[in-house]
Amino acid sequence: QLRLVESGGGLVQPGGSLRLSCAASGFTLDYYMIGWFRQAPGKEREGVSCINKSGGSRYYADSVKGRSTISRDSAKNTVYLQMNSLKPEDSAVYYCAAYDPRGLFNLCVSVGMDDYDYWGQGTQVTVSS
Repeated sequence: QLRLVESGGGLVQPGGSLRLSCAASGFTLDYYMIGWFRQAPGKEREGVSCINKSGGSRYYADSVKGRSTISRDSAKNTVYLQMNSLKPEDSAVYYCAAYDPRGLFNLCVSVGMDDYDYWGQGTQVTVSS
């Protein structure tokens, strides 16, 4: 059984912080590139952040750069996205996804959304006063 489960979303006021979690079961995240994506009503799904298999390549969308950090905890088989200074425009359903490089690509900038192999069900983030 291969499964990704996001958690950590919720309602937060502007300027607040959340730590989103992406936990895997049935496979080991150390061997996968992990991406975070989000989709707000009426908008296309967009990439937020990514960490590659080795951890040496990371990506942040311009909209979250400087206030977000992606990290791995191998012992917990979990990837985190720490988000600070949250804005109302950050409100969306956040998804994590796993990509198996299969020896081909291991740079976040080389992998598109449609290439990811496994997706979670999403966690809702609402930033509102």
